[in-house]
Amino acid sequence: MNSELVCWKCGASLKALPLPLGRRAECLACGAELHVCRLCRHFDTRKAKQCRELAADEVKNKTRANFCDWFQPKAGAFGANAASTSAQPNPLDSLFGGASTTQPTADTRSELDKLFGKD
Repeated sequence: MNSELVCWKCGASLKALPLPLGRRAECLACGAELHVCRLCRHFDTRKAKQCRELAADEVKNKTRANFCDWFQPKAGAFGANAASTSAQPNPLDSLFGGASTTQPTADTRSELDKLFGKD
C-alpha cells in the first residue's frame, strides 16, 4: 500500500506541502483543494453520508474544501477513490445470487412466459 500523501484528484505528491493541511491548501500540480472528504481517511462511499466518522457533520460536496474537524489526510487517496467504488463487491449480489451479465436463455424465457400466462 502506498504510504505517500498524494492529491486525491491527480495523484501528484504532496510532500512539498506543510502538515497539517490547512483548509485552503491546494495541490501544486492541479490546483485541487485538499481539505476535502475525498482525501480524508474517513471517506467511504459505502457508508451513510460517505463518512465513517459518525460524529462528523454531513458535507454535501466531497470535492470542495470544508471545515470538518475530523479531517485526516489519507495516504494513497488517488488510487483508493476508484477502488472504493468499483472493486468492492455489492452486498446485494450475495443476497440475490451475484451479479450476472448473462442474458436469459430461451428456457428461462419460456418459463417466464408460462408463469405469466403468455404462450
